[in-house]
Amino acid sequence: MSDDLATLAALLKEPGQPDTVFKAFDAIAKRLVGHELFTLLYVDGSEVARIYSNRPAEYPVSGRKPMGPTPWGKHVMEGQKPYLGKDKAGIRWAFFDHELIESMGLGSVINVPAIYDGKVIGTINLLAPEGHYREEHVAPIERLAPMIVPGFLAARAAARAL
Repeated sequence: MSDDLATLAALLKEPGQPDTVFKAFDAIAKRLVGHELFTLLYVDGSEVARIYSNRPAEYPVSGRKPMGPTPWGKHVMEGQKPYLGKDKAGIRWAFFDHELIESMGLGSVINVPAIYDGKVIGTINLLAPEGHYREEHVAPIERLAPMIVPGFLAARAAARAL
């Protein structure tokens, strides 16, 4: 884990941000806990905007989702806590686009909030087949989450400048 933190810290110095650190985080997360779908969403008012996706055909970058009041939002966005959905019921509970998620063969999820200045500025989202994720898969992603905060801030600033 400390090697992964050092890798991400070193990559923050490199050009090509935020994609450089996003791609590295994606690869590290895949190695640590596995995933079939990896996305990053930043908070923009009552919506979230996708700033990274390892499967852009199904989940394109710059896609947006409304974030009305939901139990998932209360837990992750307001409560600043990770969400673990171990099965399809957990996916259905959390996401309005659960049919697309399930059609991709995915049925478990980890969502980790990216927190800066006391606020959730985005979410780190990993999805895998049903039953893949367990409690012990959450902590490694949560420990790495602060390393991606500069990327969220840069992506949000760039999107707002358009």
